[in-house]
Order: sequence, then structure tokens, then C-alpha cells
Amino acid sequence: MAASFRYILQLHKDVPKAAKFYKEGLDFSVNVCTLRWAELQSGHLKLALMHSSSDIAVQKGFSSMLSFTVTDINSSVTKLMALGAEMDGPIKYEVHGKVAAMRCIDGHMLGLYEPV
Repeated sequence: MAASFRYILQLHKDVPKAAKFYKEGLDFSVNVCTLRWAELQSGHLKLALMHSSSDIAVQKGFSSMLSFTVTDINSSVTKLMALGAEMDGPIKYEVHGKVAAMRCIDGHMLGLYEPV
């Protein structure tokens, strides 16, 4: 039997704060949330958040990048920044739509895309 995808996992210093970030910033559903573990969902995608006290594990530059399609990039950027995200450059206006790169509260890269 072939392997099947289970979830994307990110390490965070504060799991409940990270769960709130994705719930309020990108409208993820929170299935489970404890101090050490959270499982969130958007459609068929599951995002798992696990506690790590190690600064090395979540250092900027050593992270996965999550990419999201949004309906209003300006609104999404505003909400995420209010929750502690940082822009990683300006919003770019490409032929196919708007794109933005951000870092979440623990430095993980987020890509936002608003199609034309």
C-alpha cells in the first residue's frame, strides 16, 4: 500500500497562540488544542502544531512554507499582522494575481495568493 498524507506539522513555542493565529487569521477549524498539540483543518488539509521549546527548531530561515489562496489579500494581511505576523517584503502584483510572503508568530513562512 502507498503512503498517504496525514498532515503538515509545524513546531511552535506557544501552541494555543499559534492555533488562534491560524483560526482567526485564515479561518481554520480547530479540531484539538492543548498546550503541547493542536490539529487544525481547512478543507481536506490538516495542520498539526506541536510544542517545541527549542529556538533552533523554529529559527527563521529553517522552516517549511505554507501557501494559501485567499479572496482578499489586503484583509488577510491586515488580520495576520494584527495577530503578530510580519511581512517579508511588499505585496506583489503579478499577471496572475496578488502574492504576499509573511512570517507567522514563530517565523514560519506563509505565502498568500489572491487570483485575478
